[in-house]
Amino acid sequence: MNVQSNSLASGVASHRFLPYAALLAAILTFCLGTSFAKSLFPLVGAEGTTAYRVGFAAVILLAVMRPWRTPLDRHGLSRIVPYGMALGTMNLCFYLSLRTTPLGLAIAIEFLGPLTVSLLYSRRPIQFGMVGLAVAGLLLLLPLRPTDHALDPTGILFALTAAVCWALYIVLGKRTSHLPSGQTVALGMVSAAIVVVPIGIHQTGAALLTPGWIVMGLAAALLSSAIPYSLEMVALKSIPANSLGVLLSIEPAVGAIIGAIVLGELLTGLQWLAVTLVVGASIGMVLTSKTVDTP
Repeated sequence: MNVQSNSLASGVASHRFLPYAALLAAILTFCLGTSFAKSLFPLVGAEGTTAYRVGFAAVILLAVMRPWRTPLDRHGLSRIVPYGMALGTMNLCFYLSLRTTPLGLAIAIEFLGPLTVSLLYSRRPIQFGMVGLAVAGLLLLLPLRPTDHALDPTGILFALTAAVCWALYIVLGKRTSHLPSGQTVALGMVSAAIVVVPIGIHQTGAALLTPGWIVMGLAAALLSSAIPYSLEMVALKSIPANSLGVLLSIEPAVGAIIGAIVLGELLTGLQWLAVTLVVGASIGMVLTSKTVDTP
């Protein structure tokens, strides 16, 4: 009996932490894919790169998930389409911000969206403390000191717009929790493609058909969209909204680290401190959240 009980407890614990593992994997692949995608900017621009990323991701997800196998009524579609539109606009504005803003800083500014969601759903005093810890870390990542180089205002504006879209993505994603995750992410990505692909075609034109660049665009789509958003849908369905917002706070830290390794954006001592604060807030949120805690 003790062996069976221990096995059952172990299975329950594994099931509980699976969404958190999926979210971590989503963040890692997203940051790696975004770093890789920046190499396409000189070739097809931010708009063309976004078209590659979202367009290919939509095709891949349709082929893999085959969302047409599950019936979808008008009510379900009315929830997926806004979710996908927020996703597409978020991607486009984020890539536009990356033209003039370093990866880690762009993600930090964009995180204002999920952080706002986190504040709206936080109920326990200790969770507000974890949010405050994350904010402290994010402030250290932002160039607020007089000695830092000023950020481009246009880049900041695009990053802030992406932040709004990210908040909408979380809220609208929660509204699709009753639908199959594969169907939601596939049709959501198609809705996103309808928003951004025409913009990429208009800005870049026939250059998007260059074979070598298409291969690079396909790789960017897999790493920065298809894989992370599929994993994120698993997390969205199981992780409480207040926990999700702060857990996502490790993304600017991961972005800063990957930016240093892949793009040569070296971290300062202050930024390493920010990484510690943000990761500490994320761990604290996991430990203080209840599994039944829902918005």
